[in-house]
Amino acid sequence: MTTNEQVGQLLAGRHIEALVIGASAGGIEALLMLLPALPASLKLAVVCILHMPPDRESRLAELFASRVHLPVREAADKEAIAGGTIYFAAPAYHLSVEEDRSFSLSCEPPVNYARPAIDVLMESAADAYGPALAGILLTGANQDGAAGMARIRACGGLTIVQDPLEAQASTMPEQAIARSAPHLVLRLAAIAALLPKLEEQ
Repeated sequence: MTTNEQVGQLLAGRHIEALVIGASAGGIEALLMLLPALPASLKLAVVCILHMPPDRESRLAELFASRVHLPVREAADKEAIAGGTIYFAAPAYHLSVEEDRSFSLSCEPPVNYARPAIDVLMESAADAYGPALAGILLTGANQDGAAGMARIRACGGLTIVQDPLEAQASTMPEQAIARSAPHLVLRLAAIAALLPKLEEQ
């Protein structure tokens, strides 16, 4: 079976409403390849989380705003999640998705040495969106995201992991693959080609 046939089978009958993307070391470069592939007509919400120093102001929204076709902003506490928007997690706070599909920020202890932690976002988003969620885990140097991707799959969502052979830091993709086999393991170019298809079904 070709990758295109596999993707077609995985997407058949799915209705994706939100996409969560997690990354660490090398993540900005990876996202610069992926996010510009999202069309301006996209209706699903995209939430991105990268490990970052807690004492630095994040300029990710500003960095990507001129490079993508969708509105970009930093996620705010109690903000209702809107479709057709790219959100970035703020530094120093965990970012969660509540059952009413709004954001929640907290100062709870780090998870996998990180705050914001990818697992916190992915697990809460999986509980809120169930089968309507897609998760992508990219390059990174620890195990953050493995449990989150497992929860997304357990809740019926779609899971995609960057090919560890391509990743700048392979540990994060490898841990996710070992924890719960993702639906797809793809290189960045293939993930970028897949993104516009997520809501075509």
